[in-house]
Amino acid sequence: MRARKAGKLILALGILMAALVAGCAATGKNSEGVLYVNATIYTVDNAFSTATVLAVKGDRIAYVGSDRAAAEAALRSGFRVVDLEGKTVIPGIIDAHIHFQYIGQNMARVDAFWQPKEVIVDRVREAVALAAPGEWILGWGWNHEIWPGRQFPTREDLDAVSPNNPVALTRTDGHSLWVNSAAIEAAGITSATPDPEGGEILKNPRGEPSGMLMGLAQGLVNSVVPIASDSQKRHYYQLAQDHILSYGMTSFWDAGVSFDDALLLRTMYQAGNLKVRANVALHNGTAESDAQYINAGYKAERGMYGNRLSIASVKAQIDGSLGSRTAFLFEEYEDRPGHFGNPRYTEDELYSVISRAHANGFQPGIHAIGDGGVNRTLNVYERVLNEQPKDDHRFRIEHYQIVLPEDIPRTVAMGVIPSMQPVHATSDMNMAEDRVGPVRILSSYAWCEVLEKGGIIAGGSDAPVELLNPYHGLFAAITRMDKFGAPEGGWYPQHLMSREDALRGFTIWAAHAQFDEKLIGSLEAGKLADFVVLDRDIMTVSPASLRETQALLTVLGGEVVYEREIESPTLTVFGETVDGIVVTNGIMYASAAAFAAELNKATVTTAANGSSARIIREGVDATFTVGSDTARVNNANVPLQAAVAPGVLVSVDDLAKIFGLNASYHPHSLTTNVTF
Repeated sequence: MRARKAGKLILALGILMAALVAGCAATGKNSEGVLYVNATIYTVDNAFSTATVLAVKGDRIAYVGSDRAAAEAALRSGFRVVDLEGKTVIPGIIDAHIHFQYIGQNMARVDAFWQPKEVIVDRVREAVALAAPGEWILGWGWNHEIWPGRQFPTREDLDAVSPNNPVALTRTDGHSLWVNSAAIEAAGITSATPDPEGGEILKNPRGEPSGMLMGLAQGLVNSVVPIASDSQKRHYYQLAQDHILSYGMTSFWDAGVSFDDALLLRTMYQAGNLKVRANVALHNGTAESDAQYINAGYKAERGMYGNRLSIASVKAQIDGSLGSRTAFLFEEYEDRPGHFGNPRYTEDELYSVISRAHANGFQPGIHAIGDGGVNRTLNVYERVLNEQPKDDHRFRIEHYQIVLPEDIPRTVAMGVIPSMQPVHATSDMNMAEDRVGPVRILSSYAWCEVLEKGGIIAGGSDAPVELLNPYHGLFAAITRMDKFGAPEGGWYPQHLMSREDALRGFTIWAAHAQFDEKLIGSLEAGKLADFVVLDRDIMTVSPASLRETQALLTVLGGEVVYEREIESPTLTVFGETVDGIVVTNGIMYASAAAFAAELNKATVTTAANGSSARIIREGVDATFTVGSDTARVNNANVPLQAAVAPGVLVSVDDLAKIFGLNASYHPHSLTTNVTF
């Protein structure tokens, strides 16, 4: 499963509102105040102090510390007491780079996220069967780097299942598009169509469009895809908000919306339809388009509708991505000689965008992944700030992945904030060094170099390019490993972040990057009461367990906006939920086949009569037979904790032990996590 369901935005756990202070009527409202007690609270203040008590009055924090009497005095009278029973509390997560609408939009489309090509093709087939004739089939998330051969797909792959319905599937990085012949025809693309500036139409050996559109060439097809209606967009925003709140995320920076969508968001927040705190950046597809919002008479605005919406940034993309080879590099790609990527702006063009935005009070955030893109952005920032000085400008660079060694101290000295996504390093490590070679990779995804030179990093996910889950981001930041624990010790571990800095990146540093550090990002008296209650202590659990953290309760401005329903125990294997578990006499059983499906490099064979299952994985060959209290492992009998049940249901503890994995149980969420 790609992500667990968001759950209901209601109270459901039954642990909250456990007691009322004498004299306080049980109205069910938070008008007078709420006192949260018996918690491990990481405030993420300057001292990274901990506390046990948190008092909320209205939408603000009245007290945080460990003196209950002082907390009660801060609330004065008429408050409820919530016993958190030892759970962990952190500030509400702030994602410094997402695409709000597209998160919801992709939840309603073909899910191709990191799936095998044949699975994606089957899902397209299923979508075509439900679609009207000629209706577009859209999706997101494929990554050819995990497929055998690591080759880009072709239009013929899709033509086989959708000869008449146009299909357009966006790569996980958002910088290349896989289309079928019907989509190519709808866009009027032929062998003679020239490559647009900043893009490329890949060709097959016959010189015909192959079905792959790179960089700005995606616009040739996207321009003829039916535009979503405002009603559809409202639905996408609601889906995305529910998903965001389910992770304990209370604020984000939206990396680029259109002028019309910015206006739509204003109407939704004004009507109270959305609650999550959004900092919206206006998107600039070309050097000319940035003027639309400014020409309409709008200035940068922060803290609208009760500190829920800010439209105060401008986003532009100077290049593409490493995976699609559209990131702009100083030197040619190691695995494509003569190719330097697809830059989208000259320095003068980018200067036109940034100088105008800065003059109108908008904060720039420039997408720059290649070292050529980062350097060009810094040159423009330097030029603009020399002409329009501002001490506390907080100019941003989004992604900041491949960087010239000399540009890292330059970035910090200029006061530019790298907005980086830790999960990109662990997603890109399967191809990054192939793209840039062994020298340039040393100053790539170089989080610690930024921090050691006195800078900060605003942490994010880039969802839906990556999964939204912020605990995956924290895990990536402190391990630089994939979900299976590879490589051992982490990929270029000299760049590992501490847990404290990783959490700062997703809280107070992300708040600073959007000028909100006086309101949110840490739990301190006077700040907005945005926080999340977790099922485990993320500062002390094992790294693998950190990744599987569950948000139990999300509070935004003092209001409970999400609470996870816990109806029955849950099993996850390397982060994926395994369905069909059975709990008997306190022992959790799982289907051997379902368990094996979530293991890397594993094969499973089930007997035709359902009497046994054989799993082979990384030197372990194990056969489980129904009714037996032993397993045959590498030609030896190994005793099991419990006999194998019909359906080849095997104790989860036994499965984990045999395959050298760890199983940990978290009573607050009734979740068993199996991981490395």
